[in-house]
Amino acid sequence: MLIGFIGSGHIGGTLAKLAVDAGHSVVLSNSRGPETLSDLVAELGPDARAATAGEAAAAGEVVVVTIPFGRYAEVPVEPLAGKVVIDTNNYYFERDGHFAEIDSGETTPSEVLAAHLPDSRVVKAFNAIHFRELATQGLPKGAEGRRALAIAGDDAEAKKVVGELIDSFGFDVVDAGPLSEGRRFDRDKPAYGPRFTAGELREALSRG
Repeated sequence: MLIGFIGSGHIGGTLAKLAVDAGHSVVLSNSRGPETLSDLVAELGPDARAATAGEAAAAGEVVVVTIPFGRYAEVPVEPLAGKVVIDTNNYYFERDGHFAEIDSGETTPSEVLAAHLPDSRVVKAFNAIHFRELATQGLPKGAEGRRALAIAGDDAEAKKVVGELIDSFGFDVVDAGPLSEGRRFDRDKPAYGPRFTAGELREALSRG
């Protein structure tokens, strides 16, 4: 699979390495231009290349959006129509500024991105794990104590695609429900941050 990345920071770069290690190809982008990604591309090898955000969006069969939430409106819309989009973003008002509709609980960060991408199939994932743990805590399927990651989304087939990708990266998957339920593993919720098995994660989500 060819996976596009809009954003190639700590989470994006870690996911790109996991993807290459699992046999996928990646197209990386950031806000500073493809030439600034030469070191990461060299590290990842021949299955990685750098591009603009628009090019990464157009090229990817699945596209990961992993940028500061406050810049979500910069995500290209048309190239992502019909595609599975993985949203790793977290809303930090200290960094992003306040969004009244999120602060009030009217909507969630992933739903805001989905509204910006009305023809994409957005799945929330990878936002509740530190990038270093993402890089090091994956285990083979069936391993005792395997860490689980939550996903949320409104499209069952898109969640299946993302779930299979997460499993290939070494983690169990817990489906938290529709995209609106992504609030259950947002910042400061019980399911945000700690290492949980699938059963433990379900219990934490129930308290979110």
